[in-house]
Amino acid sequence: METPTQTGVSLLDMQIVEALLIASDIPLTPDRLKECLDEGHRIDLAGAVEALNARYERGKHAFYIMPVGKGFQIVTVNTFETIVRNFINRNVRARLTYAALETLAVIAYKQPISKPEIERIRGVNCSAVLATLLERELITVSGRAEAAGRPLLYVTTDEFLRYFGLASPADLPRTRELNELFRTGEHAPQDQRSENETPLSD
Repeated sequence: METPTQTGVSLLDMQIVEALLIASDIPLTPDRLKECLDEGHRIDLAGAVEALNARYERGKHAFYIMPVGKGFQIVTVNTFETIVRNFINRNVRARLTYAALETLAVIAYKQPISKPEIERIRGVNCSAVLATLLERELITVSGRAEAAGRPLLYVTTDEFLRYFGLASPADLPRTRELNELFRTGEHAPQDQRSENETPLSD
């Protein structure tokens, strides 16, 4: 019979959660966990994550489990971010263009927001960029606006949170923090309009 650990979560349940977290490239949610278990088997996902993180911390591991959206995912500690990025050496296709990042930022801070509103803020046609962000599953359609023409409304997704390592949209940098970052001009964004973008006519 499986005995519970000091946290009340059995070792087997911890191992199951750990195995699924390692095998999955998307956050593990309670619903996804439930789908993998035999009928009648229940696991306290949050409790298992807490117990696993305690073990990782005691063992000085280079990774931990963080909340992402409605689930959890294993990530490396910040200390090793640079060396991990160098190892992965993402190709150009995996990176977002400046235009995509700018559009994504507008959506993240103004969501839900329609295409006309995004284009008014950016001053360029955003059709191609929105298509790319939808394809990458970084944004999704949440409904339609009540404005004329009932344009689609866009919001960010759990994949957006995973991509940027955020637990929730509340973890986005505040405007004041961004202003401080760009104050010296060293990190200020430059005009790098995509070749697929065209200025909106006045």
